[in-house]
Amino acid sequence: MYTTPFHSSEISNKAFLVTGGAGFIGSNIVEYLLKHNAGKVVVLDNLSTGFEENIKPFASAPNFQFIKGDICELDDCIKACTGIDYVFHQAALGSVPRSIKNPIATHNVNATGFINVLIAARDAGVKRVVYASSSSVYGDSKILPKVEEQIGKQLSPYAVSKMTNELYGEIFAKTYNMQIIGLRYFNIFGPRQNPQGEYAAAIPLFINALLNNQPPAINGDGEQTRDFTFVANAVQANVKAMLEQNVAAEGAVFNIAVGERVSLNQLIGILKKLTGSTVDQTYRAERSGDIRDSLADITKAKTVLGYDPEYKIDEGLQLTLEWFRSGLKK
Repeated sequence: MYTTPFHSSEISNKAFLVTGGAGFIGSNIVEYLLKHNAGKVVVLDNLSTGFEENIKPFASAPNFQFIKGDICELDDCIKACTGIDYVFHQAALGSVPRSIKNPIATHNVNATGFINVLIAARDAGVKRVVYASSSSVYGDSKILPKVEEQIGKQLSPYAVSKMTNELYGEIFAKTYNMQIIGLRYFNIFGPRQNPQGEYAAAIPLFINALLNNQPPAINGDGEQTRDFTFVANAVQANVKAMLEQNVAAEGAVFNIAVGERVSLNQLIGILKKLTGSTVDQTYRAERSGDIRDSLADITKAKTVLGYDPEYKIDEGLQLTLEWFRSGLKK
């Protein structure tokens, strides 16, 4: 992946910071930047949900630097932003259930940590910050497809923390004349997504179960739908948002998805076909805070950023499955 550039401007003379760069999406952004000869790529990560294994392939690159630090510590953010031109802010505590169990931790990382990054970026004279928001901000809105300007009431502390990001992003852009762009991710999946732990996402959990001949467990009846989005599409969106010169992008928030949805039952069917598994899924109680249906309108991202998702769900799942299988062979 990432052999074809998503950008047209020169980046060999630019310095990038990726917070959460040892995590799933962050490490994919790092991979892209290094493949395309970015001048400098710095990762800030406390390794609470990220893994050194994700950035190990980049460790020997002369233009790569890893800082083990925490966005909840302003001094760590200031250190990481020194000499940086652009910031990809990916560091966060994900998971709706995690946020319901521990709302304070979710707020500290996702809200306070976000302000720390913005302050450090402001004081360092960073040219632009692109940050990760979430489709969870749409909350109880029944409108489909989801359009950026029409949101409902958030349903979890996680959703509130991401809505807080968007509010602070808008205010910092206006108050301090900063270039800040938010990306509302819709169910990103792909290589390096962790299948372990009680807060793992659906696709890595399903793949892990099927590859081990175990029944994947669905929360609810499986008819809930999601706009599953392969990670390379998210990387494209980040790069275009960071380097796009359209002034309409500044201070805005964009849906990042494919614009298509499948039910979890359909998803299991695709994965069973790809893996050759005959194990049937099981069902359990719905999770508190979960959205029933999700589908993005990506017109705004296409028009303003030039975003064009290259990977649909089938191809994305195939690439993800290949990555999981390569890990099993090691």
